[in-house]
Amino acid sequence: MAEPVDVLVLGGGPAALCIASELNQRGVAVAAIAPDPVDDPWPNTYGIWADELKAVGLEQLLEHRWSDTVSYFGEGGSTAQDQSHAHGIDYGLFDRAALQHHWLKRADGVVFHQDTVQRVEVNGATTNVCCASGSTLQARLVIDASGSRTPHIRRPDQGPVAGQAAYGVVGRFSKLPIEPGRFVLMDYRCDHLSEEQRHEPPTFLYAMDLGDGVFFVEETSLALAPGVPYDVLKQRLQQRLDLRGVEITEVIHEEFCLFPMNLPLPDRNQPVLAFGGAASMVHPASGYMVGSLLRRGPDLAQALAEAIANPSLDSAALAQRGWQALWPIELVMRHQLYQFGLGRLMGFNEALLRTHFATFFSLPREDWFGFLTNTLPLPRLMGVMLRLFALSPWELRRGLVLGAAQDQAPRF
Repeated sequence: MAEPVDVLVLGGGPAALCIASELNQRGVAVAAIAPDPVDDPWPNTYGIWADELKAVGLEQLLEHRWSDTVSYFGEGGSTAQDQSHAHGIDYGLFDRAALQHHWLKRADGVVFHQDTVQRVEVNGATTNVCCASGSTLQARLVIDASGSRTPHIRRPDQGPVAGQAAYGVVGRFSKLPIEPGRFVLMDYRCDHLSEEQRHEPPTFLYAMDLGDGVFFVEETSLALAPGVPYDVLKQRLQQRLDLRGVEITEVIHEEFCLFPMNLPLPDRNQPVLAFGGAASMVHPASGYMVGSLLRRGPDLAQALAEAIANPSLDSAALAQRGWQALWPIELVMRHQLYQFGLGRLMGFNEALLRTHFATFFSLPREDWFGFLTNTLPLPRLMGVMLRLFALSPWELRRGLVLGAAQDQAPRF
């Protein structure tokens, strides 16, 4: 058995590297374990509002940045219904290699083990992690940052978990799929769909100009349990492009994404701590998480570093300090509000959902930005939700409070 460390982090993705690097910067003895090499390229793209990175001084980690950021909330098919809504705030796409290198550099000195975790056993003062190779690693605290599907973190069963599903293509096209130099957050136009499809769960286009004639176009479902199948998303993306006379001439990369939007918060009394998707840190309203990692990682690491300095605290006590720092009651209540809202939106058909987002983005920019980034204090968040309700037409108010009427609910 290897010599015990202060903290053993499970995982090798953004969440794992974030918390391992922050702990390492505070002098904590850290090791990590993941089934793949920690410097393997990450497959998925990560987007973020540029002001989120500006707040933490990391704007240099963006590979692409757009000032022309818009959404479409009309049904399409006419000049009025094809009008775009300008967001007036920059959006960026991470340089994944730069983000990975940033965290690996700050994690210099962390020992990374390539192995597969089979069991996590808490034994009072320390916790053992038993691996597929037969080796056992030991730490005062284990942090599971291996993703939402981890078997090592307990959480209540609250029914089916809704997933945000997306199918996308990075490629070249016969003509421009969107305006040059533009980023499209949500295109809910539905003039490419049949009448039957319009009664099914809505999807939207998320798209961006990557430069040099390359575009990323992705058909996305906000959230559904179970998630919208990839073949449905692929078909709808093709229909959307066909209507506008756009053909894919070269596929550089295909992206398939499915991640949980309303995963219940973990049992915060368990003696193993979690971070990232394993800790339900995906924003229930937007599906974003990297900004949250960058904001919340340092505070969690500081709380843990102070707790670890006390040699009398065992694994359970250290985990308890971590859970309290990661999920204080303020954040728990905000999370519950977001989950309630998502539950309502999942019951909206495309017409009601378009009305909702058109109303939401008519709020002052600082309100909708704070809502989507989970940076509003609880009283202000509640005020924004009340303001949204006041601005909403009657049918939307009814849907937000009581749920959508039967004839406004989507169905396959």
